[in-house]
Amino acid sequence: MESRPLRYFVAVAEELNFARAAERLGISSPPLSRAIRQLETELGAVLFERTTHSVALTPAGEVLLVEARFALAALEAAGRRARRAAAPEPKLALAVKADGDAGLLEAILARYASDPAAVPVAVRLCAWHEQSRLLCRGEADVALVYEPYDRTGLDTEDLAAEPRVAALAVRHPLAARATLCLADLGLRPDEAHRYIDEVRGRGQDLAQLLTMVGLGEVVALLPASVADRYPRPGVVYRPVLDAPPAVLAVAWPQQSRSTATAALVRAAVAVAEDARERQAG
Repeated sequence: MESRPLRYFVAVAEELNFARAAERLGISSPPLSRAIRQLETELGAVLFERTTHSVALTPAGEVLLVEARFALAALEAAGRRARRAAAPEPKLALAVKADGDAGLLEAILARYASDPAAVPVAVRLCAWHEQSRLLCRGEADVALVYEPYDRTGLDTEDLAAEPRVAALAVRHPLAARATLCLADLGLRPDEAHRYIDEVRGRGQDLAQLLTMVGLGEVVALLPASVADRYPRPGVVYRPVLDAPPAVLAVAWPQQSRSTATAALVRAAVAVAEDARERQAG
């Protein structure tokens, strides 16, 4: 199956209108219709229910839309990785959120540099939620990422798990408490990850989010290490005893066969194990 008919199919599936899809693709409607008919013949399945007034996906079309989007994204990602690999001085692209490495990044890079398979690393600082997208698009080779994140198409290894603390304004009524539970924040355990995601989305970075906390605009659930590394005059940190742990993972594309990527994953796992042994000792 070629990529062109898949692109044509996705355009029609998203527009649910052949004329609009043809305009989006920069072609006329007749060849688009012929391409869809040919694709349906090749697959032996009807993809669209067509009437004079509407176009709708069949069950087969709904399945193909999901798979086609994934396949086309994978093709584009492969092209980006190939172009980067062909650069005169290829580099390994590591995506990480600023302050989102549990303090392990420098040690990981140092350990990685000693591996025979290592190549120069380009650290790409990104916003929350970006790591998975960058990996799947071929714009990064490996990433350090905190849960929750989209695992689609990725392999991962957990590196560290630490308790969560609530970051509150000093004048918040709960700031006087030594410890908290999710119920104190009006949350059920099954709502915690969604809440963490929503709050993270309100700030572009940790500094901005902590500013919002200090102003009393939000209460954030953060990894406990943040309390030690980022004290703020207007912010207090309180342990949340039943919050899900903050799990840091190293992630990379499932289809990756890069020895450099594998070397960085090994370095990350080794550094994390060393850190756990120091804490246990």
